[in-house]
Amino acid sequence: MTLSANVQALAYLVSAVLFILALKGLTHPASARRGNLYGMIGMGIAVAATLLGDEVRSYGFIIAGVAGGAVIGTIAALRIQMTAMPQLVAALHSFVGLAAVLVAIGTFMNTAAPEAVMMAELSAGIVIGAITFTGSVIAFGKLQGLISGKPVKFSGQHALNAALGVATLGLAVHFALSGSVASLGLMTLIALILGVTLIIPIGGADMPVIISMLNSYSGWAAAATGFTLHNNLLIIVGALVGFSGAILSYIMCRAMNRSIINVVFGGFGSGDESGGSAGAQAAQQGVKSASVEDAVYWMEDAGKVIIVPGYGMAVAQAQHSLKELMTLLEDRGVEVKFAIHPVAGRMPGHMNVLLAEADIPYDHVYEMDEINPEFQTADVALVVGANDVVNPAARQDKSSPIYGMPILEAGKARQVYFLKRSMRPGYSGVDNLLFYQDNTSLVFGDAKATIEGMVNALKGTGH
Repeated sequence: MTLSANVQALAYLVSAVLFILALKGLTHPASARRGNLYGMIGMGIAVAATLLGDEVRSYGFIIAGVAGGAVIGTIAALRIQMTAMPQLVAALHSFVGLAAVLVAIGTFMNTAAPEAVMMAELSAGIVIGAITFTGSVIAFGKLQGLISGKPVKFSGQHALNAALGVATLGLAVHFALSGSVASLGLMTLIALILGVTLIIPIGGADMPVIISMLNSYSGWAAAATGFTLHNNLLIIVGALVGFSGAILSYIMCRAMNRSIINVVFGGFGSGDESGGSAGAQAAQQGVKSASVEDAVYWMEDAGKVIIVPGYGMAVAQAQHSLKELMTLLEDRGVEVKFAIHPVAGRMPGHMNVLLAEADIPYDHVYEMDEINPEFQTADVALVVGANDVVNPAARQDKSSPIYGMPILEAGKARQVYFLKRSMRPGYSGVDNLLFYQDNTSLVFGDAKATIEGMVNALKGTGH
C-alpha cells in the first residue's frame, strides 16, 4: 500500500500537532507522561507515513536499520540507570548529528547535478551535524568519566575556535558554489574538530546548559536534513527541537545568572577552584558533623522540612528512601516539601524525573522561585547530595566563579543537615560556604544508607 501525497501530508500534519502537544506536556511533571505518549504516537504516525510514501523504493536496508536500532534501543532502555541518563541524552544527540552528516554526504554523492539551494542545505547540514556529533561525544565522555570533567583551556583557544569557524564557513561557501569534494572533506573535518574545541573548555557546572544547547544543535541538524530530503515533517520537528532547546538553554542561563556566550566560552568549573577568599576564611571556622539520630530528633518534631535533592541523590539512588522518609514525617504531622533548582543534577529536569520515579506527589515538588521564601519558616532543610545550587558563595563571595547565580536559600532554615560522602566540593569545584554556617551540620555517608537509617530511627527500629 502506498499513500498519496495528500494523505501523507495530512499524516505529517497530525504528527506535527502531536509533537507540539508533547512539548506542551513536557513542561510540567504532572503532564509529562501524557506528553511522552503524544510524542510516541506522533512518531509512530510519522514513521508509518514515511515508509508508505511513494519516495521509498526498497525496504531491505530500512528494515535492517529499524530492527537493529530497536534492539539496541531496547537494551539501552532496560539497562540504563537514571544517573547515566544525561550521558545517554548526549549520545543520542551525537547520533542525530552524525545522521545529518551522512545524509548530506550521501545525497551529494547520489545527485547528478544538485542545485545551488540544495548545495547550501548540504553545507549547513554537514557543518551543524559535525559540530553536534563531536561536541556531544565530548559531553558524553565528560559525563561518563571517560575524560576529565575539568575545562581544557590553553592560550589562544578563542582565536583558534574563531579561525576554525571562519575556515568552516569559507569552505562551506566554496563547496556550495563549486561542489568540490576537497572542500567537502576539509569542511567536514574542520567542523568535527570545532565540535571538540568548543566543548572541551566547558566544566562540570555548565554541563546541564551544554546538554540543552546540544539538544538545540541536534534539532537544527535534523531541520537541515529535512530540507535536504524535502521532508516537511523533519523540518518542523527539527525547528521545534532547535527552538525549544535554545529557549531552555536561555532559561537555564538566567537561572545561573550567566549569558550563553559566557557558558560556551567561559570554561567554568575546573574542579580546582578554592572558592575565593571567603571560602578560605570560612574553612578556618571548622565544620560540624552530626549523626542520623541528631537529624531525626530535629525532623520528627519539626513543623516544616524542606528537602533539596541533588546529583548525590541520583548516584545513591536514594529517591525511594526519601519517599518513605517523607511518608513517615507526614504521619507525624510534619509538612514536607521538595525544592528543585533549575540546574540541579546533570541535565534539565533530572531531579523531577527521579522524584516522579519514586511516586513523590507533584504537589510536593517546588521550583526555586516558589520555595525560596519558605526556607526562613522551615525548621529543617535536608540537603541530599546537592552542592553548588545551595552555595552561599554565589551571593557572598565576589571572587567566586558562581557569584551571581541564583541559589536555593537552604541556609535560612533553622537547621540544615547536609548529606555528603566527604568534604569534596561539587562538580563546579567551588568550596561550599554552607558547610561552615553555625546552623549547618554534615551527616557523612552514602545518601541512601543515611536516609534508610533515618527511616529506621523514625520507625523506632534504629535505636
